[in-house]
Amino acid sequence: MARIKRMERIVAFTKELTNKPSALFSLAYFCEKFGVAKSTLSEDVQTIRNGLEAYSLGTIETVAGAGGGVRFIPYHTTEDDTAFLTKLAEKLARPERILPGGMIYMNDLLFAPQLLARIGEIIMQRTKTLVPEYIMTVESKGIPLALATARAFNVPMVMARKQARITEGPAVSISYLSGSTKKIQSMSLPKRAMPVGAKVLIVDDFMQAGGTAQGLKELASEVGAKVVGVVALIATKEPVKKKLDDYATLFVLKSVDEDAKKIEISPK
Repeated sequence: MARIKRMERIVAFTKELTNKPSALFSLAYFCEKFGVAKSTLSEDVQTIRNGLEAYSLGTIETVAGAGGGVRFIPYHTTEDDTAFLTKLAEKLARPERILPGGMIYMNDLLFAPQLLARIGEIIMQRTKTLVPEYIMTVESKGIPLALATARAFNVPMVMARKQARITEGPAVSISYLSGSTKKIQSMSLPKRAMPVGAKVLIVDDFMQAGGTAQGLKELASEVGAKVVGVVALIATKEPVKKKLDDYATLFVLKSVDEDAKKIEISPK
């Protein structure tokens, strides 16, 4: 490969790092890839860090030691996140989203990759001190959101199913009371999905009474995992008393008035 200019190398360097948020790369990997010394790469790292931090796009973290290296940690300012979530709340509050039964149509947002990438980064920023090793959700609408969060953390995602699949091997199943439907439902998780003692962050798209989230906590416990947190994209204001006390949410849904065609929702 022909020797490239420093600016071209920095662009390629930045692309590799930002393509895999939170993934740790050894400097030796980049030295070989770009054909430069570690001292040169260290200068590149500082340049990239300065540029990202100047525009609040993230930072480059340096990890010392034999197993160390560099990694990109995405972040945005509180003001930027508030503006982003406020605009998203305005989209969610549009009258045409109201569905029969007081539900909100969200599929277009839940399956928008770039939008979810940013939401996943926000969840990561708000829960990074929990240091989860797995992101857990239940099929099906929570999957894209959980996957975006897993990407931001650079950890695997595991998914509970409504019914066990023979193709996934032995599974643990539980029954739980759905807070929204008031019906007994079931969910299962393959025994080999997570190792015993794994730290798990539960992520879901919508929480009303918290029955599903509580069921996920119980299911994680059954396979020997430790739930370090629960995050919902949207949580309803009512009922105030959920089936679990400790959870976080990005939006609070205050009311849906089908007759007046009005949705009250705000960032948290």
